[in-house]
Amino acid sequence: MAARRILILDPAAGISGDMLLGALIDVGAPVEWLRGLPERLGVPEVRIDVERTSRCGIACTKVHVRLPSGASEEPSAAWAEPHHHGPNHSDHLAHAPGGHGHSHGPDGHRHLGDLLQMLGRARISDWVRTRATEAFRLLCEAEGQVHGMPLESVALHEVGAVDALVDIVGAIEGVELLGADRVYHRPVALGEGWVHAAHGVIPVPAPVVTRLLEGIDIGPNGPVTGESTTPTGAVLLRVLGAGPPPDRWRAVTTGWGAGSRDPATYPNALRVLIAETVPEASQIVMVVSDLDDLSPEYVDPLREALTAAGALDVHVWTTHTKKGRPSFRIEVTCDTAAEAGITEAFFLHSTTAGVRRSVMERVTLPRRQIEVPASDGGLVKVKVLETPSGPRVKAESDDVRAAATRMGRPAIEIAREVELVALAQVASSAPVRSRPPKEQG
Repeated sequence: MAARRILILDPAAGISGDMLLGALIDVGAPVEWLRGLPERLGVPEVRIDVERTSRCGIACTKVHVRLPSGASEEPSAAWAEPHHHGPNHSDHLAHAPGGHGHSHGPDGHRHLGDLLQMLGRARISDWVRTRATEAFRLLCEAEGQVHGMPLESVALHEVGAVDALVDIVGAIEGVELLGADRVYHRPVALGEGWVHAAHGVIPVPAPVVTRLLEGIDIGPNGPVTGESTTPTGAVLLRVLGAGPPPDRWRAVTTGWGAGSRDPATYPNALRVLIAETVPEASQIVMVVSDLDDLSPEYVDPLREALTAAGALDVHVWTTHTKKGRPSFRIEVTCDTAAEAGITEAFFLHSTTAGVRRSVMERVTLPRRQIEVPASDGGLVKVKVLETPSGPRVKAESDDVRAAATRMGRPAIEIAREVELVALAQVASSAPVRSRPPKEQG
């Protein structure tokens, strides 16, 4: 199983949309991509400013979303003792109850339907559009639940709506751009105290934030005061987050996205890590069934279905069960996440009435995959295993068979030739075309 690229969010000081955008830029997302986003969203008049700054001595990237007037979503005023530092971030969404028109000027408001139409016209991928649509539905639904109105009647003031549009689409598209397979997050800080909102002073966390964070792990506030997690930050955790990070992972790159405030006592910033899973040490599940009434001709279709469901390995051997009946024992190893699909495949594609499962630790060698040319110029994938005594290589059988068919030669000869080339390239550290191997599961 190959290592997968993942993102890990560390919202120890909370999370907001602009903080996440800054962190994504900090770990490698291009600045020009983000500056070009408003035009693709249909708001070309919006300007994105990106600057390098620091929070409590930590170098960060700060993103500002500005309307033509220069207006941007500023922090709410804090209701607190003078030594407090006020709210954390700049994307708190003020809402307006029903009765407003659909004006889109700087003093107007946008409703959910307006925002969904903009997403429908935007030049973004379907993957991004689906998640951004869900984010705005959740956001307006939470506002509606808090204020006792249908989500269609919830209106976001113009600055907040445009800021949220750029933050939400930008954060989701940034994850896509960085090639992350999953986004995990550590417990999120909520902050404490009181802040001024459209309808008066409210406690931190704001009611909308608590609605959006239902089911998400909450961490200690530490020294954080004021509003540390905003509605936009909370909804991004909902639509992007896959829960706590895996038990084992390997950090690749770390970045920080700055919040609007700069308190002296803690870094008001979101840490984001690009990481890889560690497949050489992982937890797996073994799912087993004994079949004494399955015709042998249906064993291969069962094996194929189990592989498609995420099996890492499928072992089949003949046994004898009670009353001397001949049978097949089917033994599958898979990731914990694939267990439900494996069980379903057993029930759909075999005659079994039940399966047995056990959880175990698997330790494997670190591995990667390269591509080397066969003698006819076609590329063959080769797995490289890092053993204590040096690299070991194995050509992928499907590619070898395809090359053998093209050249009319024995597959075993092709495999030997390709593996010799691969060993030479690995030993000499010659440049090779390299990519993560296709996962079995």
